[in-house]
Amino acid sequence: MNRRTPAVPPLALLLALALLGAGCTGGVEGTPGAAGLRDPYFPGLGNGGYDVTHYGLKLDIGPAADGPRAPAADRLRGTATITARATQDLSAFHLDLAGLDVESATVEGRPAAVNRAGKELTIRPAAAVEDRLRKGRTFTTVVRYSGSPQTITDADGAKEGWLRTADGAVALGEPTGAMAWFPGNHHPSDKAAYDIEVTVPEPLTAVSNGEPVSRRTADGRTTYHWRTTEPMASYLATVAVGRFTTRQSRTPDGIRLFTAVDPEAAARGGSALTEVLDEIPAVLKWSAEKFGPYPFTSAGAIVERTGDSSYALETQNRPVFPGPPDTALLVHELAHQWFGNSVTPRTWRDMWLNEGFATYAEWLWAADHDGVPIGESFDEAYADDANWAFPPADPPTAADLFDAPVYGRGAMVVHRIRLALDDDRAFFALVRGWTKAHRHKNAATEDFTAYVEKATGRDLTELWDAWLYGGSRPPKEG
Repeated sequence: MNRRTPAVPPLALLLALALLGAGCTGGVEGTPGAAGLRDPYFPGLGNGGYDVTHYGLKLDIGPAADGPRAPAADRLRGTATITARATQDLSAFHLDLAGLDVESATVEGRPAAVNRAGKELTIRPAAAVEDRLRKGRTFTTVVRYSGSPQTITDADGAKEGWLRTADGAVALGEPTGAMAWFPGNHHPSDKAAYDIEVTVPEPLTAVSNGEPVSRRTADGRTTYHWRTTEPMASYLATVAVGRFTTRQSRTPDGIRLFTAVDPEAAARGGSALTEVLDEIPAVLKWSAEKFGPYPFTSAGAIVERTGDSSYALETQNRPVFPGPPDTALLVHELAHQWFGNSVTPRTWRDMWLNEGFATYAEWLWAADHDGVPIGESFDEAYADDANWAFPPADPPTAADLFDAPVYGRGAMVVHRIRLALDDDRAFFALVRGWTKAHRHKNAATEDFTAYVEKATGRDLTELWDAWLYGGSRPPKEG
């Protein structure tokens, strides 16, 4: 990303727990999955007791009312087919969903009871399917839902979730917005494959993650099917609906490229936008040399109108840009395909691993292509007081997750590792080893520091204490 949950009412929570307890007496053995994963900033986000392996989402999108001035993507009717593996014997489990109305739910084809408390759905399967919810077994849940998706305001004031645009909508999910348009286990530690089918009225186009599978039109409505086979955290899932100009191609090494550009953004960006998007293959090749093989089979970009959101987001395979990006922003968001999308943070406290490396990618590009030495970028970041507001590995609150220290000071940590090694070949081998070892997995700050020390055979405690966790600005030298 490049930018910068309300608590459940006690009465509703008690009611949900009471209902859940009542459900456990109906013959389903096991215990309920946790209603949250105790993330440092969003303790109620995500759910315990299961691991999602695949989401099959079928979304029918259109206006909530007739008329030429009705929002084009204001109403959603969805079916979510969620395939998961139980990590404990389950008597019930939770899903995160904000705002939308649940019409029905089944587990293994049998009707399941659904209780709701705020953004938490409690699913109580029928006793007849309890054997499918034993630890280690795979089960399928189908939730049918509908409504007008919410726009969520983050702690820092940014908007996410379902953002209405002039001709449609775009779904952005970092950190909690995915729950605004589909039910799921919405914590970055639970990654899954996706099939997303989106039906929209003509002449609108629906763009999502991964690769296009099919497109079919009937009765003035078109269904676009997108597939992501590599694991993806739900905050990286997107759907963009609008009047896009699309283009498909392949890089020389076979990566499938798909770009979608809003016509107004195209007119605003002109030939400069075309030139930036044409750089995607070169940026991917350069990045692969620095960070290791590109971790996905497809790439690209979605360019919305300026103002459709207040930030760019590294949605998996094709980042979303609010207006024409420059090359530095393109480099940043494509670097996230390695740092954040393939190697995904274990909790939101580990965000600096995303943003520090993506910011450092900008510094590397500027050094290789614009004649700006890495040391100059480091010095500029070092001199910026905003980067010293707090340690990058320990933002004070959720409102600080996307503040300057996570980006600029995070990049300084990366550079201090490079200086400590005093060997560029060893440094880039270290980085490529990190992306290989944690490809399509989750990683925490502790995993990274342990990896660096093991790979280098060095005790870097002083570096971590001063640059990653320290509360004050350390001396630049030494």
